[in-house]
Amino acid sequence: MKRVLQTLATLAVLAAIAGAAIVFGGLFNVSARAGHWAITPWLLHTTFRNSVELRAPAQSEVPDLSRDGMVALGAGHFDEGCRTCHAAPGHRQSAVAAAMVPRPPHVSEIDPSWKLNELHWIVDEGVKMSGMPHWPAPRTDDVWPVVAFLVEVRDMTGAEYDDLTARPEVPDDAPDGLAYCAMCHGLDGRSGNQWIPRLDIQPQAYLERTLLAYADGARSSGIMHMAASRFPEADLVELAAWFAGRESVTDPATRNLDAAVVAEGANLASRGTRDVPACTSCHGPKAGPRAEDFPRLAGQSQLYLAQQLRLWRDGDRGGAGRANLMAKSAQDLSDADIAALAAYFASLSATRTAGAADG
Repeated sequence: MKRVLQTLATLAVLAAIAGAAIVFGGLFNVSARAGHWAITPWLLHTTFRNSVELRAPAQSEVPDLSRDGMVALGAGHFDEGCRTCHAAPGHRQSAVAAAMVPRPPHVSEIDPSWKLNELHWIVDEGVKMSGMPHWPAPRTDDVWPVVAFLVEVRDMTGAEYDDLTARPEVPDDAPDGLAYCAMCHGLDGRSGNQWIPRLDIQPQAYLERTLLAYADGARSSGIMHMAASRFPEADLVELAAWFAGRESVTDPATRNLDAAVVAEGANLASRGTRDVPACTSCHGPKAGPRAEDFPRLAGQSQLYLAQQLRLWRDGDRGGAGRANLMAKSAQDLSDADIAALAAYFASLSATRTAGAADG
């Protein structure tokens, strides 16, 4: 037994000496040009696969990725944030990306055996020692559109991708950055995508605060943090003025809603307590004198409104202004309550001036 312990102690000392020689003596060649030992990629990839499988969210958390607008929203973020390394359908990977160790896969080469929940984890968490960053915000629901895109891109042609991510031509008097914003929000703030909020109905002061909150991370969204942080503050102010100055279309955002659900939502929206005012007192349709400080909800889509209310309830959303009040307002809402409130506001005619809405 004594000899065994002596042998183990000797091996431990030799391992420590070898480790010190590698770390302090520079014996390990860190050159990317030299590449890895033959066994290293297998070890790393096997560890990677098992780590993702262990930590990925449950399959039950995967939403319906086929809903209209999901793929387009994910494509827009991919084009700005991911294309540099992963290229795009019909486009070659850059020489710099191809020389990375490990090489990031071309988007058309992403392993189809990855499950949807696993793709979400990879995009959200990133991968150490690979150059793959984590999602630029703690909020994770806006990772799903990117996952939806990664599923559809497997069979996407270069022309289809270019059409999906094309930036529109803008008027001569447009502010800098409008073409980029319009890729998702449209030139007039109305994209028609149910996952993307309308901007044409919002007060300018609210839009300014919101864009600045996205830029500095006070409001969480990987997609919008990426978008807002690429512009200086003066450009964000001009963009807010542009969208607030568009003529609003007053049609309800969502039609053919269940009348009973809408009625329940109207009842909930009009309730208030000593600590929490009624939804309508801040958000319309008949708001008070500080209405310009709050977002207009009439005319937003049911999908978008329900998503935001869930974020508030679950503590996953910050905001510009009275975030604590909204968190308190939403904390006790059930899924049915959220569905009813979203249906009610989505059924209303849109208007920028909350006090002028006719319901």
